[in-house]
Amino acid sequence: MMILAPFLASVILGSLILLMTWWLKKRNFSLFVRTIPSILTVISAIISFYIGFVIINGFNGAFYGILSFFLIGFAIISFVMAKKFEAK
Repeated sequence: MMILAPFLASVILGSLILLMTWWLKKRNFSLFVRTIPSILTVISAIISFYIGFVIINGFNGAFYGILSFFLIGFAIISFVMAKKFEAK
């Protein structure tokens, strides 16, 4: 049960990030602009992991660790989507 809440939060945030990347790709922005959502997601995931591991600690900080793990996955998908696929 503990893994479901951070997973749901990361799925909601990740869906918004993928939607934003898709929208930027559809509007034919440059590669740098299309990769901004994935870069910001990686930065926020690193910060949230740091908060969970160093500041909060223990069982309560595991939420942030799990959240950041899944957000990194969505950031990778967003980066590949922005870089690989062309807008039609």
